[in-house]
Amino acid sequence: MKSKLLYAFIAMALFACKDDDGNEPITPVIPNEEEVITTVRYTLTPSGGGAAAVFQFQDIDGDGGNAPIITSDSLDSNVTYTGSLEFFNELETPADTITKEVLEEGDEHQVFFQVTSGDFVISYADVDKNGNPLGLSTTFESNTMGGSLTVILRHEPDKAAAGVSGGDITNAGGETDIEVGFPVNVR
Repeated sequence: MKSKLLYAFIAMALFACKDDDGNEPITPVIPNEEEVITTVRYTLTPSGGGAAAVFQFQDIDGDGGNAPIITSDSLDSNVTYTGSLEFFNELETPADTITKEVLEEGDEHQVFFQVTSGDFVISYADVDKNGNPLGLSTTFESNTMGGSLTVILRHEPDKAAAGVSGGDITNAGGETDIEVGFPVNVR
C-alpha cells in the first residue's frame, strides 16, 4: 500500500511541472508490482463423485499481525481427485481474485507442488499459451499414506529449464509469490 502511494506521489510530482525546455514530462514507468495474496484454496473433488476436500491457507491481515489459519480435509485412499487451485487478496473489498491474473499471465507463472513423506502424486492438468504447465488445475492421486504438501506459486520461472515442466522447482528461478504448506491425511 505504501509503495502504491509513493508511486502515485512521484507520478503527480512529475506531471505537475514541465522540464527545463518547457516540454511535457515523460510518463514514469512503474514496475509490475506483485499482487498481495492472502488466501490460497486447493479444492480436490473425487473423480467418481462425492464431497470435495478443501485445503486452505488464509491470512486476512496480510504479513505480520495475526497468524494465518490453515485448514485441511482428509482424503480417501487410492482415489483420484481433480484439483482446482485459487488465489485471493481479501484485503480488497470485494476480494480480488488473483487466480484470473495468474491465468491471464500463465506464461509468467507456474505452481509447484512439493510432497514430503507422502505417497500421493500430483500431475498438471493445464498449460499456458505456450503449452507449458501452469498448475491451477491438477490431477491428485491419494494412494495410501498421508504426509505434507507445499504449494508454491512462482513468478517468471524458466519453464525451459531442466525438470521444470515436470514440476521440479530446482532450476526454475524466478520469484516466489506465495508458498504455503498443508498436512494431508489419507484415511
